[in-house]
Amino acid sequence: MASLGPTSTIPNDARGAAIALGNFDGVHSGHQAVIASARKVADEEGVALGVAVFEPHPRRFFKPDASPFRLQSARQRAQALSELGVEEVFEIGFDAALAGSTDREFAERVLRDLLGVSHVSIGADFEFGKGRCGNAESLARLGDELGFTVEAVAPVGGDDKVSSTGIREAIARGDMAVASEALTRPWAIEGEVLRGFQRGRTLGFPTANLALGEYVRPRLGVYAVRVDVGDGVLLPGAASVGVNPTVGDALPEPLLEAHLLDFSGDLYGKTIEVELIAFLRDEAKFDSLGELKRQMTQDVIDARRALIGA
Repeated sequence: MASLGPTSTIPNDARGAAIALGNFDGVHSGHQAVIASARKVADEEGVALGVAVFEPHPRRFFKPDASPFRLQSARQRAQALSELGVEEVFEIGFDAALAGSTDREFAERVLRDLLGVSHVSIGADFEFGKGRCGNAESLARLGDELGFTVEAVAPVGGDDKVSSTGIREAIARGDMAVASEALTRPWAIEGEVLRGFQRGRTLGFPTANLALGEYVRPRLGVYAVRVDVGDGVLLPGAASVGVNPTVGDALPEPLLEAHLLDFSGDLYGKTIEVELIAFLRDEAKFDSLGELKRQMTQDVIDARRALIGA
């Protein structure tokens, strides 16, 4: 992965790639169609397959105080792209200079001069440049002039097109089946296991706790999950996403607390990935720890049932 600023250079063997251009947050089925378009050209022309993304996400640049919205960490996105055969990932630094560029300036400085692309695939609704002055048509005209081909790929799903926004909305309402179908994989939160208050352990349900960070906030409640603790083996579990209203003061930010079924071990400080498979119930405040423990026992039973055949 190459992070590129205005004065960056890239190795000669990375130039001339056929690239897919966009944000690709989630690498969902619509993104995969754009990448497949670039792959076809890369195979035909015998050049590398690349993806160019913007970092930070333009939404974060223009709205720095916006609520968290990311579907993936940079590592998760890179892994998903690698699984699609992408050989080069170019992270284009999104700053004020880039935001103020015209469509021509972007095409000349980034696509021609910096990356030296041979081809660019984009979504048909892709817009770029200051005030979104550029689109698929203008990029195709610029490509003809500057020496690269352009293909605009129709949305996947037709009128009900697959989009990162739609996936975020599904996650926010706890509809993990819709999110998974659009992503072509379960939606997952990755992070380092934090040391918490260990209240779950005292109740007989030790948890691995993850901060949500820049991830879009899922519906608060309990989920059936699968957890990769770092060895590629997915372990079943039940996880709560919430602010712990029953015990003491509520947390200022939601926390993911995953209880791994049939597992014992120390995960503190390790990076794990938690796949949210199915929403089980909303977060609730209980009158006593005994009532909370009884509900957690039921949550484990419900999680096991939900994960059968998932």
